[in-house]
Amino acid sequence: MTLTLDLHPLFRNERDIDRAVREIIFKASATKADRVEIIPGKGAGKLKARVLAMLGQPHLKKLYKRYEVDPSNEGRIFVHFK
Repeated sequence: MTLTLDLHPLFRNERDIDRAVREIIFKASATKADRVEIIPGKGAGKLKARVLAMLGQPHLKKLYKRYEVDPSNEGRIFVHFK
């Protein structure tokens, strides 16, 4: 099962972005999802950098196995749980 989070509607509010990323990581961990797809978009890269920094936080990092930026689309991040 893959969960998807599109951050385009939230890009102006940093607090909402942080909350949405945390919630989807916690939900995926609790529901035993295989993967989360986070879509920060391409843009200037600030939103993507923010998401990657969040994924590096210890309390979130312990919930997933690894993450990767989609090689065919830089505006998409995959977080793997299995």
